[in-house]
Amino acid sequence: MSNAIQVPQAPQFSLPFSHAVRAGDFVYVSGQVGVDPVIGEISGPTIEEQTRQCLRNIEIILEAVGLTLDHVIKSNAYVSRKEDFPGYNQAYSEMFNQPYPTRTTAPVDLGAYLVEIDVIAYAPEKRTRLE
Repeated sequence: MSNAIQVPQAPQFSLPFSHAVRAGDFVYVSGQVGVDPVIGEISGPTIEEQTRQCLRNIEIILEAVGLTLDHVIKSNAYVSRKEDFPGYNQAYSEMFNQPYPTRTTAPVDLGAYLVEIDVIAYAPEKRTRLE
């Protein structure tokens, strides 16, 4: 059984999707773009600004179900321009703690958006570093 999650504080779009779906011990968060949920506009012109905003939007959704970015075990990112990969990696590494989630990153044309990120979070406990 799964439960759809809609979060009023997250960016709102007139598209047919849930912000997230909880299925058992997992929360699947729909792709987020770098839109500031307060003003409803793209957060800035750089990949770093938009990546940070994407991940803040994901944080907002996860917080609604009592989770944090530390619960994320997998991320998928779609970056508009290959030359932005270094800036994306820099901002990504600032937002996540180690051990980093597994990840896929691919170049995709996103129009006005420079990045879109979706994640899977494991709900029962925080991930811990294996020594």
